[in-house]
Amino acid sequence: MAEQTPQISRNVGVVAGGGVLPFAVADSLIARGVTPILFPLKGSCDAAAVLRFKHHWITPGSLGRLQRLARAEACGDLIFIGSLVRPALSEMWLDWGAIKALPTVISAFRGGDNHLLKAVGRYFETGGFRILGLKEVAPDLLMPLGNLAHAQPDEATRADIAKGRAVLAALSPFDIGQGCVVIDGHVVAVEDTGGTDELLQRIVALRERGRIRARPGRGVLVKAPKAGQDLRFDLPAMGPRTIEGLAKAQLAGMAVVAGYTVVAEPQAIVEAADRAGLFVVGEP
Repeated sequence: MAEQTPQISRNVGVVAGGGVLPFAVADSLIARGVTPILFPLKGSCDAAAVLRFKHHWITPGSLGRLQRLARAEACGDLIFIGSLVRPALSEMWLDWGAIKALPTVISAFRGGDNHLLKAVGRYFETGGFRILGLKEVAPDLLMPLGNLAHAQPDEATRADIAKGRAVLAALSPFDIGQGCVVIDGHVVAVEDTGGTDELLQRIVALRERGRIRARPGRGVLVKAPKAGQDLRFDLPAMGPRTIEGLAKAQLAGMAVVAGYTVVAEPQAIVEAADRAGLFVVGEP
């Protein structure tokens, strides 16, 4: 059995949204000798993939049920991971635990995603749980410093990366998104609630309409966490699908913040980037 990190409980609750990341986290925990107990969210988590792990299905409004199940499974630590379309408060079926915390729940929905996630974290911390991030639970899933693929950004692209990071830093207080596209010094699109895939689809559409005239192979997608963001939740992420989107958008590559970006299926990312001649770089 792999040596356990003393700071992590023997059983870790993985509150699992959509995508492959919850299962990558669970596999990483197992490799370290820690038992993951999955709490997959109905309507978001892959029902077939979750069968490999011990699990209990929950809904976004079943806060009390999640607390009870996590205690019963001796999960002193929890991690929230995976994609989730933010539900409207009116669409949520709240269990008794959530109803008792209704003022907190209502307040949490009166703000951006970071505000909501912080409120959820405080709710479970008040109940005696620790909320962990990937740095504590699965650091092997975070972007390293430097280039992943063979291609490298040139001097002009380095300037685009710097501008993209400055734009994201300026937008941070507004809790909008975690990515933008810069082409030859021009900020052509900013990520919103549609996420990175939709952002890249917009670049494709802008090219098709002639609104972007830069030649193919120029420009960069820049992703970075928001300033003041609770880094246990909702870190920027990328996967093979991101690389496919970059290629369709005819960009040169992407730059992210090393140590603060989730990398799903890194080998597949490297292979896809090399096939497309794209760079993928982790910035300090």
